[in-house]
Amino acid sequence: MEKHMPDEKTLRALMGQEKYAAFAAAAAMIEDSYEMETLWGPGGKAGPYELKYRRGGKTLCALYPRENSFGFMMIFGRAEREKFEAMREEFSAETQRVYNEAHTYRDGKWVMFESPAGEHLAEMKRLLAIKRRPNRK
Repeated sequence: MEKHMPDEKTLRALMGQEKYAAFAAAAAMIEDSYEMETLWGPGGKAGPYELKYRRGGKTLCALYPRENSFGFMMIFGRAEREKFEAMREEFSAETQRVYNEAHTYRDGKWVMFESPAGEHLAEMKRLLAIKRRPNRK
């Protein structure tokens, strides 16, 4: 077990049952769609833990379990921002708002979604496809 990897009981206590279920669904969606290395680490300002999905030295996204919620972080580079802008009307007003309010740094636009579930999780899957095509099944 990795040094910072919490067990399921710890995550359930931290997030609560409903948010833990949404977190588990988000993790399952990513793991079903992509072959990625998973890295647990400290979450820093975003929460006590970070679950990062990487491949070939590039991060696809990260999940941040925290008290009564979790964050779903994606970093959009220039080409990815252009793709999103070209199809922004296909996303919900909430997804557009979060994207618009995210800060753009030198290395990309850091977009943090709060506890996506249901239809918002389906949008996260579409956003991930902008960054990297899912595996063929």
